[in-house]
Amino acid sequence: MGRTKKTELEKTEKQEPKTRKTLSGPIRDKSRTMARLVAAVGKVLQKNGYSGLTAPNVATAAGLDKKLVWTYFGGLDNLVEEYIRQRDFWKQAAKGYIDDLIKHPESISKEDIAGLLKNQFDTVLKDKVLQKIIHWELGEKNKMLRNVADKREEIGEELFQAILQDFEKSNINIRPRLALLIGGIYYLSLHAKSNGSTFCGIDINTEEGKEQVDNAIQEMIFETYEKAGVTK
Repeated sequence: MGRTKKTELEKTEKQEPKTRKTLSGPIRDKSRTMARLVAAVGKVLQKNGYSGLTAPNVATAAGLDKKLVWTYFGGLDNLVEEYIRQRDFWKQAAKGYIDDLIKHPESISKEDIAGLLKNQFDTVLKDKVLQKIIHWELGEKNKMLRNVADKREEIGEELFQAILQDFEKSNINIRPRLALLIGGIYYLSLHAKSNGSTFCGIDINTEEGKEQVDNAIQEMIFETYEKAGVTK
């Protein structure tokens, strides 16, 4: 009798891991399905451009039923927005770095800001999908794209608030200077990859040309700090 109870208990203990695995299965399946749909947005965007971003096209690229776009994301716009957020430089590539800077605003230096912008230049220049997204934002008035842009601005504003205190006692307004630098980074990257020609005699598609722009970014940031009397 005792042996029978022990055997039954042993069977129960062996079955418990299987039960836990079964319960967590749907969660993992949902996560994998959502990831496939998000990745499929990129495939469609590269192949067909943003005009080809339809639920049927995305579902086909993912090898899934188009109904899942609504089941897991509530619609195509939310799915595309999630994809763009994952590819956005300020939201993903730089977010962790910016968070670290914001935690220690007193130690943010001109090297940090110049490095951040040079890294952005390198990212946009290499990422073809990100280039398409920027083209899309510039060429179409869209609520979803506006939401992404607004969230990007929120991240940028956090960084501004962290560095503005260094310029409070100077007559230097760093906001428009950074706006021109970031705008220039976007345009030079798009021009180099879409048009392929030189800009102001600089071929951004060559290492020499890219290095010239990198150096100019650093020089302008350093000069801004120096003019403001900021020694960090």
